[in-house]
Amino acid sequence: MKKQTKQRNNEKQFVSMELSAVKIQQINKQPIVESFLSLSEDKKWLIHKTVITDIKPVSYFEKVMSS
Repeated sequence: MKKQTKQRNNEKQFVSMELSAVKIQQINKQPIVESFLSLSEDKKWLIHKTVITDIKPVSYFEKVMSS
């Protein structure tokens, strides 16, 4: 009986949240981070590779390079 009551209390604490349009724009501007794990051919080493992809307009780099 106590277990059922505890489960019901946990269900009441769950809150559904939606993201605003502004927050979605902020998230879309963040870099994309990808992580890959693999083993070396001799299986002696674990290889952890992280790739960060950041997309910027060409005009941004032209301004940076000109200053």
